[in-house]
Amino acid sequence: MSMILKIAIGAALGGGLGFAYYKFVGCSSGTCPLTSNPWISSIYGAVLGLLISTSFR
Repeated sequence: MSMILKIAIGAALGGGLGFAYYKFVGCSSGTCPLTSNPWISSIYGAVLGLLISTSFR
């Protein structure tokens, strides 16, 4: 699998999981910096997914 495809899949999966975390677990009071905003949660998940996907060969 090419490296670009691996990065894209990892970032997409991470972003989706970050948004799912916001939607189902997130902070309802709005005081949690990572889980109170869907954009921040999705971007954080995408970065983590990207880092994890590039760690595999």
